[in-house]
This record gives sequence, structure tokens and C-alpha cells, in this order.
Amino acid sequence: MKVEQTQLEGCFIISPRIFSDDRGYFFENFNKEAFNKLTETPINFVQDNQSKSSKGVLRGLHFQTGPFAQSKLVTVINGSVLDVCVDLRPNSQSFGKYFSIVLDGIDKKQLFIPQGFAHGFLVLEDETVFSYKCDNYYNKNSESGIIYNDKDLNIDWRNETEDIILSEKDSKLPTFESLFA
Repeated sequence: MKVEQTQLEGCFIISPRIFSDDRGYFFENFNKEAFNKLTETPINFVQDNQSKSSKGVLRGLHFQTGPFAQSKLVTVINGSVLDVCVDLRPNSQSFGKYFSIVLDGIDKKQLFIPQGFAHGFLVLEDETVFSYKCDNYYNKNSESGIIYNDKDLNIDWRNETEDIILSEKDSKLPTFESLFA
């Protein structure tokens, strides 16, 4: 596996080594020992989640607070997404900055998002299957989020806003300023 540090400290792009032939492909999706060594980030994932979405669905920006904060290792099994994470760590040099990457089911790249980040993704193809590992359990009382089109974050979603499909909950998320002012 190849690990690249993004411009947001602690956030990594993971590129697995894929072995392909006329039968298909094989790759190691996760190896705790290699991950911990290459990222210098000890991690213990406790929950795996998966979603399936249609083109235009935007999920996020979500995060959990307090003792239920989560690190995530995200990947696309089928289809593609524009994956976005936002640094919410007040003492970080990249506080309020975002990183985005297209993840797809072809090259199998993954994005590691540490605790203290908001996360969301825009689905670019129908029948997209998105998977993520979490190092903490989901807790409904600790969930929070930021509206996807926040003017201060100014995220380039590479899509027209009228094409975006949001859940009712995600359409009512607060602004970055209201959470961190």
C-alpha cells in the first residue's frame, strides 16, 4: 500500500496494490499493522458501514462530537464520489480548510479522515456503493454537521446546486460560523 499525506495534517490517501488478471482482481483492503506503521497513527476500527446512493445524492457534512468522535477510512466499492473532509480542530493550522478527492471503485483509493473532521460526499454515478470503517461507535446524541454549501467553507462540489439531492436532516444543518464563532 502507498500512503500520501494530504495538505490537512493526519488525513491520508491510501492506494492499495491491486493484482489483476483475466479472472478479475485481488487486493488487501486493510492491514492494521501496515496502516499503523505507514501513517504513524495507531487505529482500532470497531464499526463498518456501507451506503448505496444514486447520482446527485450528497451526504454530509457529518461528524460526531466529544467522546464519540470518529476517525474514518472511506472507500468506494462501486461507482464514484467526490469525497470531502473539513478540519474542525480549532488548534490545527488547517482549521476550517477542506480537502476533496474523487474516489471510485476502479482504483480503490481510500481516504483516512482523523477524529476532529467533518465528512461528506457527493455521488457521481448511479448505483454507487460507499464503505467506511470507524474507530468509534455511532452515537445519535453526539451527531452533528455543517451545511454542505456553507459560505465560509466555500467547498467546490463540482456540481450545480439544483442537481444535488439532500436528506431533510442534511438540508437543515447549521453553518460553520454558528458552530465555531
